[in-house]
Amino acid sequence: MVLGHDTADSLGTAAALINTGMAGPDQLLTVEDLDAFLARERFSGSRTRTAAELRAVRHLRTVLHRLWTAGAEELAAGVNQLLRNSRALPQVVRHDEWGWHLHCTSPAAPLEERMATEAAMALADILRGGEINRLGTCSAPDCSAVILDLTRNRSKRYCDTGNCGNREHVRSYRSRRASAGSAHTT
Repeated sequence: MVLGHDTADSLGTAAALINTGMAGPDQLLTVEDLDAFLARERFSGSRTRTAAELRAVRHLRTVLHRLWTAGAEELAAGVNQLLRNSRALPQVVRHDEWGWHLHCTSPAAPLEERMATEAAMALADILRGGEINRLGTCSAPDCSAVILDLTRNRSKRYCDTGNCGNREHVRSYRSRRASAGSAHTT
């Protein structure tokens, strides 16, 4: 299954949101942190820039993390709940530099509803396409970040939040070298 650009972007934003609380210190502690996150992810629409909005997005982060690691039945139930809560009304739109894509809320809807709906629609695409195995967690033993595997051969094992892949490859290399060294000395 080839994912549409809006699905891939929404899943990427959902993974990035989840990982603001999973990889190292919490990166969404202030409204300014949320501003920076939304700017990085190029998320548009209305904002209240309040502590309540920040709390709602942090709550959404927890919900999305649970869904990211859920089985198909729980994922479907969670997606449906997110769509119900935000009173989703899919519509095809084009704005900024984006081509035609789906929005399921108005730009004036609360931030957490817009974020939840976009994530829910993308997760629904993954579920409908039988691609739930593209959602995972980092294989590094000291990391709990989520990953979105968009590789053709479904081989992504490490997150994008730090250097987990490099660190694990170095660890493996050193282990092989140590084993080879001890084999030569005996």
